[in-house]
Amino acid sequence: MLNQFVEGAGLGLRRGLLAALQADAAEQLDFLEVAPENWIDVGGRFGRQLRALSERTPFLCHGLSLNLGGTAPLDLQLLLAIKAFLDQHDVRGYSEHLSACADDGQLYDLMPLPFNDETVRRVAARIRTVEEVLERPLIIENVSAYARLPGALDEVQFVRAVLEEADCQLLLDLNNVFVNAHNFGFDAVEYVAAMPSERIAYLHMAGHFDESAQLKIDTHGAPVCDPVWDLLRHCYATHGVRPTLLERDFNFPPVSELYAEVARIRTLQQEAGR
Repeated sequence: MLNQFVEGAGLGLRRGLLAALQADAAEQLDFLEVAPENWIDVGGRFGRQLRALSERTPFLCHGLSLNLGGTAPLDLQLLLAIKAFLDQHDVRGYSEHLSACADDGQLYDLMPLPFNDETVRRVAARIRTVEEVLERPLIIENVSAYARLPGALDEVQFVRAVLEEADCQLLLDLNNVFVNAHNFGFDAVEYVAAMPSERIAYLHMAGHFDESAQLKIDTHGAPVCDPVWDLLRHCYATHGVRPTLLERDFNFPPVSELYAEVARIRTLQQEAGR
């Protein structure tokens, strides 16, 4: 396991929440999570507010731009900037998406990967390179997707194979599991149960948008729905309680409503731990 990792229930820090969290985040939340790319070299008032929070509340980082699944060379300059940010804010853990997000330039989206042995080996090698540069472990996240590329493995087999080949840990995003299960017709409960308990570092919870009866979109713009709460209960019962984070990227309600969702996570953790 990671050294000095977090526990309890946390919230994703977005700039639109920065001011609202200054007053009582340390009392309401066990940890915060930021995308380092959105904060590197940010100074002034925003930089001071971020630093004030990181001095009072444990921080995780969840990256957006490493392009772990791509074929373009890893961006060494970005990696070094991220390392400096992680050191500056005493970040407890760093995660990234199991996807591609760049080619000749940044795509600003998380693209699906072919689920095959070649991709497993390539992604695992890139994960090891990232860890060498950052001098710390990298946690990978299962992602939502809206297309499947040809490959001999299914999603569960692919995720497990990358975890094993790279010898890394998993950020298990339960909303992504729910969205993909609906869009691609598999069982979300079986997916969660099939993940290796010993590699699950922490969990994500979020809301999504129903584009149609056939398509759900992972937006992080709505409250968590009841089936995803049920999936969280199942995950705790199967794998034990893990640190769990609520993501909300836009359509921000009053911060008290976000604190209430975080409190619901904490209640489920307490119930599962009895």
